[in-house]
Amino acid sequence: MPRMVAAPLLDARDLIKSYGGTRVVDGVSLAIAPGECLGVIGPNGAGKTTTIRMCLGLTAPDAGQISYFAQADGTALEMPRDGLAIKARLGVVSQFDSLDPDFTCAENLLVFGRYFGIPTATLKERVPPLLDFAALGHKADAKPAELSGGMKRRLSLARALVNNPDLLLLDEPTTGLDPQARHLMWERLQRLLAEGKSILLTTHFMDEAERLCQRLLVLDHGRKIAEGRPRELIAEHLESEVVEVYGQGALSLVDSPLAAHAERVERSGETVFFYTRHARPLMQALESHPQLRTLHRPANLEDLFLKLTGRQIREDG
Repeated sequence: MPRMVAAPLLDARDLIKSYGGTRVVDGVSLAIAPGECLGVIGPNGAGKTTTIRMCLGLTAPDAGQISYFAQADGTALEMPRDGLAIKARLGVVSQFDSLDPDFTCAENLLVFGRYFGIPTATLKERVPPLLDFAALGHKADAKPAELSGGMKRRLSLARALVNNPDLLLLDEPTTGLDPQARHLMWERLQRLLAEGKSILLTTHFMDEAERLCQRLLVLDHGRKIAEGRPRELIAEHLESEVVEVYGQGALSLVDSPLAAHAERVERSGETVFFYTRHARPLMQALESHPQLRTLHRPANLEDLFLKLTGRQIREDG
């Protein structure tokens, strides 16, 4: 694990969890520094949500240690021993909507805040700014059923902030949102990071991870297979350029002389991916195939994800 200058807000070490004889988390360690956004990515069934649940005290690990908010003297809060004290300093947005359908937006925040023992007068001061932050000031008296999916996710984020947490744990917070709603959610999360909040984020969206996360943890089959800054991971594991080719006859290029212009060639569906450090010779050679369509671009986080975890579809679980 990379050496961290400041004491981590969350330090989870060697977590193990099995279900029915299958090990779904296998020795995972992670740490989050103050002000950092750590992204956890991986295919379905990689162990992301189980890891989050263990960090939240919702699932007991079979082995491993989870500590929070380490002090200069080396003391820290331990999960589950200090679970209540830890949760008082956390904000959580789960995969699934857990808003109370009988309460308005404002009431959802007020009632949730009371679980933390926050005085009602303080809560009434906090709620309007939080609704404004979530772009829901005009929906204070609306109930969740009247909100769009994006509005519900932003309300869940506002609710997670009601106790002014030191650390946010967000489990796929933009799943199911349209592009406009997703971009608005990203803007709000970037604002929180700029204000000094720390975030642990699981996501299936590689552009989301690249936009928000200073550091990434890649899980597959319950194990950590890579960790580092997004651009550094891309440079470490991938060729710098990608040429996508599709159209009639594209698949025949996999075993053609053109493949010699790339360090690596992959096929996915009807598209051929050429991974190379020098794309110009390949692009020139493709000019003799005018029936094909091409896209020349830099390697990105999605390429990294697919190289490390494979292109095969994973079922949920």
